[in-house]
Amino acid sequence: MSANLINLLLEATWQTLYMVAVSAALGTLLGLPLGVFLATSQRGELLSRPWVNKMLGLVVNATRSVPFIILVVAIIPFTRMIAGTSIGTTAAIVPLTVAAVPFIARLIENAIREVDSGLIEAARAMGATPLQIIRKVLIPEALSSITLGLTLAVVSLIGYSAMVGAVGGEGLGDLGIRYGYQRFMPEVMAVVVVILIVLVQLVQSVGEWIAAKVDKRAPKGRGQ
Repeated sequence: MSANLINLLLEATWQTLYMVAVSAALGTLLGLPLGVFLATSQRGELLSRPWVNKMLGLVVNATRSVPFIILVVAIIPFTRMIAGTSIGTTAAIVPLTVAAVPFIARLIENAIREVDSGLIEAARAMGATPLQIIRKVLIPEALSSITLGLTLAVVSLIGYSAMVGAVGGEGLGDLGIRYGYQRFMPEVMAVVVVILIVLVQLVQSVGEWIAAKVDKRAPKGRGQ
């Protein structure tokens, strides 16, 4: 493999890491509060807003039901409005974030709903406000599950970042298509696949390690 191709691989790997890191950060920033609200706003819950919950749930489900490659094309006008262009690494962050937010929101919601309801009732009995319960009970108790959920989200974003390369998003997916497929260079495609596998394995290992650390530091009474 030539030095030029090695440089292209390094650049494409950096572009993929940039897209995934920024979209994961933005997706978490928006998806975390959304997931918390979805988990605590049904009738009779801490932030009881059943109609708002239903409307947001419909939006989340609608966004998640659209295949990512179609979503990328469908929101091109929105991408241009935000990034000034629909082509390139920075532009690809927009659809990646749009796809990540509802996915992360549902993961957060599921993690929080796993928390023992007895802990919530005990906090209520001690006079804690809904926000205090969320901040000091629900999130800390669900932190291990949230960590694993975010790990899954980042792994999915790595796959999405490869797909967005098919529509001008750059990164490893773009390199694999342009050189591995269109120029009939299977060795480039093989290296791209190996790099993506390594990235996924690293993310998964780190995520599981962090979740295990969080679980060890959790109160011994969790789940009782």
